Amino acid sequence: MQTPIGIFDSGVGGTSIWKEVVKMLPHESTLYLADSANAPYGEKSKEEILNLSIKNTELLLEKGSKIIVVACNTATTNAIDYLRENFPVPFIGIEPAIKPAAFHTRTKKVGVLATKGTLSSSLFHNTSKLFAEGITVLEQEGKGLVELIEANQVYSHKMQELLTTFLQPMLDQQIDCLVLGCTHYPYLIPVLKEMLPENITIIDSGEAVARQTKTILEQNGLLAPKTNRPKHMLYTNKNVDILKSFVDGPDCEVSYLDF
Repeated sequence: MQTPIGIFDSGVGGTSIWKEVVKMLPHESTLYLADSANAPYGEKSKEEILNLSIKNTELLLEKGSKIIVVACNTATTNAIDYLRENFPVPFIGIEPAIKPAAFHTRTKKVGVLATKGTLSSSLFHNTSKLFAEGITVLEQEGKGLVELIEANQVYSHKMQELLTTFLQPMLDQQIDCLVLGCTHYPYLIPVLKEMLPENITIIDSGEAVARQTKTILEQNGLLAPKTNRPKHMLYTNKNVDILKSFVDGPDCEVSYLDF
């Protein structure tokens, strides 16, 4: 097995990014850490998020990762600068897709559904300022959504209630783009499509992150050969069955790991 692409998230949400990476880079092996025991990161202090990100990075490097995808908006916005300065591999981060939303919007009103940790970060505000000039960005903290997704309650009544509460004020302001600012949230897209008017475009970062990962691997001469038989190792420090329900494939091995 070639050295893997390392990926970590505060739980199962980053598997939405993992799937895009596997699809775009079919010859690459991956190593995924679902830190579900500490989810959600969005409610934690910057120091806690940094320490968890360091822990995850050290474990991925110990297991041979050649590049690390921080598949968590909150960890990216609070820790990626430190990780890039202190560890010897390339890092790919994630941030809410404000730029494509600003390009697509016709009403000049964009909704962002994200965690507290992302919305309060300087990176988020700098990105909004840079790309959303003349655009009204309506921010909404998705409090409680990650916990429900981690509990495999995507289609629950409670999820419907929370989403209705979060979305209605943005709909009242006539947004026409909804940015999903957390890697857990793409798993809500089927529910969101049922709830939102057809004119609203849902935007997430998954494909762009996979594309950037491919670019950085190419630039650093790290791409696996096309003859490589990929292996995908996924670890969780909580419920193995829940992580298994989000991933599939004959080359996937999902295990419990105390980290």
